[in-house]
Amino acid sequence: MTKLSGAEIVIACLKEQGVDTVFGYPGGAILNIYDALYKHRDEIHHVLTSHEQGAAHAADGYARASGKVGVCLATSGPGATNLVTGIASAYMDSSPIVAITCNVANPILGKDSFQEIDITGISMPITKYNFIVKDVRELAGVLRRAFRIARSDRPGPVLVDITKDVTAAVTDYEAVLSAAEALRPLPAEEKIEEALALLKAAKKPCIMAGGGVILSNAAEALTAFAHRLDAPVCCTLMGQGAFNQNDPLYTGMVGMHGTKTSNYTVSDCDLLVVVGARFSDRVAGSPKQFAAKAKILQIDIDEAEVNKNIHVAASLVGDATALLTCLTEKLPAQRHADWVTEIQARKERFPLQVGEGLTGPRVIRELDRLTPDDAIIVTEVGQHQMWAAQHYAYHSPRTYLTSGGLGTMGFGLGAAIGAQTAKPDSVVVNVAGDGCFRMNMNELATVAREELPLIELIVDNHALGMVRQWQTLFYEQRYSSTVLRDRVDYCKIAEAMGIKAYRVTTVEELRTALREAVESRKAAVLDVLIDSDEKVFPMCPPGADLKEVFDESDL
Repeated sequence: MTKLSGAEIVIACLKEQGVDTVFGYPGGAILNIYDALYKHRDEIHHVLTSHEQGAAHAADGYARASGKVGVCLATSGPGATNLVTGIASAYMDSSPIVAITCNVANPILGKDSFQEIDITGISMPITKYNFIVKDVRELAGVLRRAFRIARSDRPGPVLVDITKDVTAAVTDYEAVLSAAEALRPLPAEEKIEEALALLKAAKKPCIMAGGGVILSNAAEALTAFAHRLDAPVCCTLMGQGAFNQNDPLYTGMVGMHGTKTSNYTVSDCDLLVVVGARFSDRVAGSPKQFAAKAKILQIDIDEAEVNKNIHVAASLVGDATALLTCLTEKLPAQRHADWVTEIQARKERFPLQVGEGLTGPRVIRELDRLTPDDAIIVTEVGQHQMWAAQHYAYHSPRTYLTSGGLGTMGFGLGAAIGAQTAKPDSVVVNVAGDGCFRMNMNELATVAREELPLIELIVDNHALGMVRQWQTLFYEQRYSSTVLRDRVDYCKIAEAMGIKAYRVTTVEELRTALREAVESRKAAVLDVLIDSDEKVFPMCPPGADLKEVFDESDL
C-alpha cells in the first residue's frame, strides 16, 4: 500500500483499467490531474482537442471503434458543460465512456464560486450513472465502479466529478486488478423453448439487427443464426456492419430511409426477430402498423426495452452472442426457399438509385470502391449520413460510426479523431455535410497537431440538406434558414490548419482526390460540390407505415 494524492490515484486507476489514451482540455480545477498526467505521459497519451465537445465525441469514437471504454477530461464550469452534448450522444447510442471532471474545492462548493456548476445534476438524465467525489478515500473505488458500470450489460457513459481539494489530498492506495465481467445467465428454459417454437413455426421469418449486435460482439453469432434460420436480414442505422452486406440474405437498411426491400419484408414477414434494437420512431414509423402481420421475438440486454415502443410476442433478455449461439445450437436447420427467392426478386426490382454525375450516392459508391474493406466510415448527421449507410457496403462491425439516437451535428470529426487514435493503421473517413462541418471544424487543428491521417470528406450542397429536403416535401418549398450560400472556403480553412485540401466538382476529380488521400496516409480535406436539391431516397413519411416508403419513381 502506498500514499498517493487524489490526482495520482486517478492516473493509477486509469492504468489499472488498461487506459492508454485520454481526450481532454485542461483548466484550473483539473490542474492537479493534468500535472499527474504529465508525469505519466509516456504511459497515457493525452489528445488535446480544440473544444471539450470534441473530446467527448473523440472518447465516444474511440470506444465505438475499439470496443474499449473511452475517456475524456474537462475542468469545472463551462469545461464540464461543454461535454454534455457528447455525453448525451454516447448515452443515446449506448457507447461506453467515462467522463472525468473536476469541480471547485469542498469549502466553496455550492456557493456560486468561480466556474462552479452542478455537473452531476445536469448530466443525471444523460448518463448511465454519475458520481461526485468529496472524499479522497472514496476516489479509487468510485473510479473502478465507473468503468465497470460503463462497460457492463447495456454500455453507456458514466461521469465522475471530483472536487479540486480531493485531487490534492493524500491517502492510502492499493492497486486492484480489473476482473473480467461475468456474463448474464441465459433465460429460463421455457423462455428459450417459447422462442424456438416461434422460429420453427415461421414460414416468412425476417431478422432485424440493431446496434446491440455490435456492442455485444455478436456479428458472427448473428450470421450463423441467420443461415440456420434461412431468413433475410435487415439492419437499423446503428446496426450497419452487424451483418456482412455482401451476404445474399442482406436486404439493406430498414426504416425511414431504408430500402424498399427491407421495409416491405418487415411489413410482410410472419416472424420478426429483433436483435439489439430499440424500435426507434425512425425505424418503426407507425407503432400500430409496424410489422402488423408478424409475431415479434425481441432479443435485448435491457429488459426495459421489451414492450416499451412495440408490443412483442416473446422476448429473451441477455447477451446477444450467448442467446443467438444457444438458439442456433438448438434450432434444426430451416429452409424457406420460396420466401428467400421472393426477397431476392425484390432486391432486383428495387435497387438503390445513384443518379447521373456527381451525386451524393455516387460520392459514397466511389468512396466504397476506393477504400479497403476494413476502412472506418464516420459520419455527421443528415443526408450524407443516410447515403453513407445506404451506399457503402460494410463487411464487419465497428466500421460505421454515427450519432443515431441524438443525431448530433458535429459528432463526426471528433469521433473520427477517436477512431483514428484507436485504430492508427486503419483508413478513417469522416463523411460530413457542409452544415455539420461548420459545427466543429476547429477540430481540424487537433487532426493536424496529432498528425492523424484521417480524411474529411465534405458533401457540400450549400444547404442544410436534410432539413431542406423536408421543406421541399412537406413545407411547400419554404426554405427558411437552410441555404448556406456564403463565402466560406473550406479548402482555405483546411490549408490554414496545415492540411492538404481538394475541391472536387466532377466524378473523375473525386476519384483522383480519394486515391491520393488514401495512399498518402496524411490528413486531407475533400470539399465535394453537389446540387442543393438532391434528395435521400427511399423515404418513408414520419410516423407512417413502412409500406408507404417512396422514391423518385413514385414522385
